[in-house]
Amino acid sequence: MAVGMRAVLPILLLLLLGGCAGIRQQPLGNPESPYPPPRPPEIGDVLHLPTGIYVGREQMLAAVTDARIVYVGETHDNPASHRLQLDILRAMAERWPGQVSLGMEMFTPAQQEVLDDWVAGRLDEKTFLKRSRWFRTWSMDFGLYRDLLELAREKKIPIRGLNADKKLVSQVGRKNLDQLPAEARQSLPKMDLNDPYQTALVKAIFGGHSAGKAMLEGFQRVQTLWDETMAASIADWLARPGNERMRMVVVAGGNHVRNGFGIPRRVFRRLPTSYVLVGSHEIEVPEERKDRLMNVRVPAFPMPPFDYLLYTRYEIHDRDRVKLGVILADDDGRVVVGSVVPGSNADRAGLRQGDVILRIGGQPVKESFDLVYEISRLEAGDERTLDIERQGERLQIDVRFEKRRKK
Repeated sequence: MAVGMRAVLPILLLLLLGGCAGIRQQPLGNPESPYPPPRPPEIGDVLHLPTGIYVGREQMLAAVTDARIVYVGETHDNPASHRLQLDILRAMAERWPGQVSLGMEMFTPAQQEVLDDWVAGRLDEKTFLKRSRWFRTWSMDFGLYRDLLELAREKKIPIRGLNADKKLVSQVGRKNLDQLPAEARQSLPKMDLNDPYQTALVKAIFGGHSAGKAMLEGFQRVQTLWDETMAASIADWLARPGNERMRMVVVAGGNHVRNGFGIPRRVFRRLPTSYVLVGSHEIEVPEERKDRLMNVRVPAFPMPPFDYLLYTRYEIHDRDRVKLGVILADDDGRVVVGSVVPGSNADRAGLRQGDVILRIGGQPVKESFDLVYEISRLEAGDERTLDIERQGERLQIDVRFEKRRKK
């Protein structure tokens, strides 16, 4: 028997060293979580998905800062996601002072001058939001991003706008690439529309949509445009002369980062360099946030979604957010009330269609942005006086801002 084994062992070793595995079988376990964690996750846990080992937050930060690029996938409206981004950017800046940049999905290259002025300290918050057209281009609550942007300014961390221009996105969503105007085609990054995993994800989201094949193909073109544009922006920045030691924290929606086939692989195609994927997952969701979860059966992909996953609570940041309740129009330097929402704060205060809003809380209102900005800073229970003009007469109206009422 021993002689037989001695004869067989060299053959087995040759097979192993040669990489011959015989007939390929289905992978063992779950490729997205190859090592199941030893216990169910709790809020605040950080799981290293490739090994199934829970690590401390500081251990995670020490590990991810080894990489040149740290991709952080966010849930846009969950403050817990943004605290994770903040911790990672701070850890990167402390470990690599002067060698870290911040790439953001929320801005485009066209806004780069504004971002540079912000980091240089030449803009206050209101001017920054106005010049970047925040409420039109991204529209999420700026308070979710304020700490991250203020840290970048404090540490002089360059911020790079990554995303595609909205006009180009609209064109790509409506037409095949070969049908675009010449100028639009020339502005496209190199587009890989054949990634099987992204195709599967898009089909999972839109496959059953009543608009059918045209909408599915349009969304896939748009998703690819977003990912390829952001990837090109990242690679171009890091490959610039003088940026050989530059690192980057990239913040983007989870679907752009998860499983690595969105932005990360497309960056690596252009610029092979080290990277790590970090994400978060809500395991406690309040009733008023459940409608924001996508009811989509996502395909099982053959790789972990992230290297590190933070388990969080879906926190509610806008419970006390308020609105005035009007439709506005800018008319030759005047902000005019186009209509008043019945039952709104404006309605209860007596604001009428045709009123011209001159000031709010003593602050001049020269365009709609001025009013939107001031109201964005208020919470339920706050009161402000509106100076208005009504049919040539100057009036003051006191408004008590109550939170939005559910129908």
